[in-house]
Amino acid sequence: MNEGGRLMLRRVYIDVLAQFHAGRVRPVSLTLEDGRQYVIDRVTDVRRAPSKSGGAGLRYTCVILEREVALYFDEWENVWWYDGRKGGNPA
Repeated sequence: MNEGGRLMLRRVYIDVLAQFHAGRVRPVSLTLEDGRQYVIDRVTDVRRAPSKSGGAGLRYTCVILEREVALYFDEWENVWWYDGRKGGNPA
C-alpha cells in the first residue's frame, strides 16, 4: 500500500487470443506471464475507460472461472493488460 492506504497497482501484460468479426474484437483466452492459460467464458461489457494502474484503453469486462476480470486493450500499442498488485499476485 502507498502512504494514503491505497493499493498500488501495475500493468501486467498478457497474451490474448482474440476473434475479429465484423470490425469487432472479442477476447477468447489469455496467457499470463507464468504461462498459465485461461478461457474467457463471456464478455459482459466493452467501453473506453481508464485503468487503475494508469493509462486508458478499451476495457473488456470478462468472466473467467466465475470471476469478473477487467482486461484492457491499447489500440495504439497493440497490447493487452490487466491491473495487478505491485509486488504481489494478480488483483
